[in-house]
Amino acid sequence: MIRLFCFFSLLLTICNSQAQTIDSTILRKHIAYLASDKLQGRAPGTKGEKSAADYIAKEFKKYKLQAKGSKGYFQSFDYQQSENPHDTILTEGTGYTGKNVIGYLDNGAKKTIVVGAHYDHLGNDGRGSSLEGDAHGKIHNGADDNASGTAGMLELARIFATNVTKEKTNFLFIAFSAEEAGLIGSKYFTNNPTIPLESIHCMINMDMIGRLVDSTQKLLIFGVGTGDIFVDHLKKVNRKRFELVLDSSGVGPSDQTSFYLKQIPVLHFFTGQHSDYHKSTDDIEKINFKGETKVLNYIADIMRDFAIAPQIKYLETRTKESEKMSFKVTLGVMPDYAFQGQGLRLDAVNKDKPAEKAGLLAGDIVIQLGDVVVNNIYDYMNGLAKYKKGDTVTVIVKRGEESISKAVTF
Repeated sequence: MIRLFCFFSLLLTICNSQAQTIDSTILRKHIAYLASDKLQGRAPGTKGEKSAADYIAKEFKKYKLQAKGSKGYFQSFDYQQSENPHDTILTEGTGYTGKNVIGYLDNGAKKTIVVGAHYDHLGNDGRGSSLEGDAHGKIHNGADDNASGTAGMLELARIFATNVTKEKTNFLFIAFSAEEAGLIGSKYFTNNPTIPLESIHCMINMDMIGRLVDSTQKLLIFGVGTGDIFVDHLKKVNRKRFELVLDSSGVGPSDQTSFYLKQIPVLHFFTGQHSDYHKSTDDIEKINFKGETKVLNYIADIMRDFAIAPQIKYLETRTKESEKMSFKVTLGVMPDYAFQGQGLRLDAVNKDKPAEKAGLLAGDIVIQLGDVVVNNIYDYMNGLAKYKKGDTVTVIVKRGEESISKAVTF
């Protein structure tokens, strides 16, 4: 009897361990569907995005998650889109329609961890945000941006819903729509929450987690300054798996911002910028599945750690002025978010945009924009916010050991 008991105990432990491990095969299946040409780039309001929303809801139902939208798993909203995404507004009955997909794992706890990712992308015409010279008719599949994050969210939902452990926190899994239009889906949810905002322990966001660079193993985590325990716990759980690049700010270009602005501690996971960003070349063949699996197992360990952690204290990291900052112009570059030196390193310079026309190159480090000295990306954004279309500004960059001045016209 003792041997039989030990056998079944061992079997239960093995099954539990297997259930709590990210499955790269399932991950690949999710991305293959979400980033397929069939879905035509998942632009909000299109047939392709509806198919993606139905797919996500079907997975939630399979895992027996409670429907936590305003109508089943879905939370629909309407919005108008400006040429400047920062000016995009929610509205009633006009413009585009988006649809958040929301599932809830109720463990009977007082606190809830929100796990989110946006599932929309740019469609087959770029929706004005493509970085290709001629985007018309080109399907922007967004395998990394952000089928990788949505697939990761679904895998985390699966392992926590199907394990034999009842964690000391609930989990709310949200696939956001209209992120590319200016974080519209997450703004709508935080203004129309389906659980009390005060019950949220923290929010974990995944946006572009499919391109881990094997040679560096750099994982960027934004928002580490928004919770009092974040830095210590992230380092403890890491156990030298990654070279962590930590950024304190709760304000950033993804859905965690909407929760931070409601005074909720947030984390945003990101494997880095690349030359396929917002282009039709962001396809599944370029996803590093082994790397994403490793990232998700780390996030799962963090979720388990936070589940038993004391209440996470919210900390403010940005000024109100910075939070309201909007931009009328763009330089047409992709910042290297992993760069930790002084200035803003350019990971890529996009064709036919102001930076390329002025002669800026990938690898240049912007150290001054007009009269603003650029020490980091926030200085860069502060400088950029001063200009409008047609303005010309002197940009100083470091290229190797040389400082070079270029006149950039927006």
